Amino acid sequence: MRDISVSVVIPTHDRLPMVREATQSVLAQSYADFELIVVDDGSNDGTAGALRAEFGSCLRVIETPNRGVSSARNTGAAAARGRWLAFLDSDDLWLPDKLRLQLADCEAHPRLRITQTEEVWIRKGVRVNPCRRHAKPAGDVFIPSLERCLVSPSTVIVRRELFEASGGFDEDLPVCEDYDLWLRLARVEPFGLLRNPLVIKRGGHADQLSRRFWGMDRFRVASLQKILCQPLSAERRQAALDALRRKCAILALGAEKRGRGEEAERYRALTELHA
Repeated sequence: MRDISVSVVIPTHDRLPMVREATQSVLAQSYADFELIVVDDGSNDGTAGALRAEFGSCLRVIETPNRGVSSARNTGAAAARGRWLAFLDSDDLWLPDKLRLQLADCEAHPRLRITQTEEVWIRKGVRVNPCRRHAKPAGDVFIPSLERCLVSPSTVIVRRELFEASGGFDEDLPVCEDYDLWLRLARVEPFGLLRNPLVIKRGGHADQLSRRFWGMDRFRVASLQKILCQPLSAERRQAALDALRRKCAILALGAEKRGRGEEAERYRALTELHA
């Protein structure tokens, strides 16, 4: 079986209309040397059968029990044959030249093993401009990425061997799994950035994972604790500690307001533990 350039992985759960549009945006790419893998993460809306009937051999559909987006992405990556992995969330879309321009940029910068593009943000059907704090960095992105996730999975292509060496997405994290992975990779790897907006990021719908969990920083704190167990320069360690303390202080205050005294104390203890 011949090697191919890119394996595109779309994880999905009960989003048939959206994943159909995401699939169409991949199949409309001006770059042709790719395979498309859709991982149906335990959908109940007939996603797998509908995609097979509509797109046939243009894609592979892998059906799994509902284990979450991290598991779905990892499953797709494990089945991939491409030298590069590209991820597309089922509620996002690619513009037609996304893969062609991104791979051309990688050829021009052969040392890059992970890179992203700019994106267009759509909220409830209306285009919005990202705030300055969401500006995408390039190169050494470790410290800028400590506060919030600045890398969108739908914009990324990553060399498969780098993804595999990282261990992939943490399947214990229901959200912020992207923050966690990019932070681990940024510890050891520079990130490229193609300034072209080649992804349409659609938000504001009811089933977004970020809307289902309060206190998203809870999961970022878990990631920061992991990263602090890894070798870091003095500057990076201090920046990670500062981010951890800020997030723990905010979480402790929020827990206290909700009447969760034990949880508040746990976050305060974490701050003191890393003092």
